[in-house]
Amino acid sequence: MSREQRARVDAMMRQGRHEGPATVEEMRAGFRALMAGMKVPEGLRATPAELGGRPALRVEPEAGPRAGTILYFHGGAWVFGSPETALSLTGHLVAKTGFGAYSLDYRLAPEHPFPAAIEDGVNAYRALLDGGEDPAGIVFAGDSAGGGLSVTACLAARDAGLPLPAGILAFSAGLDATRSGESMDGKAGADPVFTRADFDRTSALYLAGADPRQPLLSPAVHADLSGFPPMLLQVGTNELLLDDSTRLAVRAREAGVDVVLDVTAEAPHVFQALVGELDEAEEALDRAALFLTQRIRARDTRVGG
Repeated sequence: MSREQRARVDAMMRQGRHEGPATVEEMRAGFRALMAGMKVPEGLRATPAELGGRPALRVEPEAGPRAGTILYFHGGAWVFGSPETALSLTGHLVAKTGFGAYSLDYRLAPEHPFPAAIEDGVNAYRALLDGGEDPAGIVFAGDSAGGGLSVTACLAARDAGLPLPAGILAFSAGLDATRSGESMDGKAGADPVFTRADFDRTSALYLAGADPRQPLLSPAVHADLSGFPPMLLQVGTNELLLDDSTRLAVRAREAGVDVVLDVTAEAPHVFQALVGELDEAEEALDRAALFLTQRIRARDTRVGG
């Protein structure tokens, strides 16, 4: 990452900050505008689909996908975002792995607060299983709030007695609704995207009065990860959410779970979307794609596939 790249990206992200409290519609419109500028690889097709009673976007190579499915959860603080705003991320993962992806349009707060998004995630996964897909061929992935959802949907699926997916990939995941990580204050000047006040606002909309001190809201602090599949947690050091990933990695290790904590120095929130702006974005996506292909191949081999 060059000094020029870092400075350009930092300035771009800071310009995108909304001055003063924004309405929900302003947050949604601003995020759509920001993500519309992210690069999407060529050679893909994206078609509307339905999964578990919710709309979804099916993303796959034009030549057809190889065996394996990415169930993707978009970012947006559980308040904004859509499969379309995450198309750069899902598109790059599909292009680099050859797998097809379902990007889920889960319900958003404040219209549908906790636990609606988690319920939609589990229902989508159940629909894949009911449709005949082998859990050994499915990976959960997501960014920001969606990275958190990849973990909490797995928790809920495990507790519902469902077989678990082959792996979890989380970019800059939101994993602690208690906001108790040291980075929430320690990275306040370095983070060009968020302030603690931003998270307080969106958390209030999502929680709607629920106690954040529970596994499905703060897995980095309260979850028992026993039996979880391997995880790759990617995060940048210039993030308020840095300690969400570092603390989940500790909990995973203590629970005997295979976990890779992949920290990129001086990178901002969900820097993987900045292909063409940061060299590290492409490199991180390459590592993510390797993890996904290894996980599905490893599970297939283990079950005799």
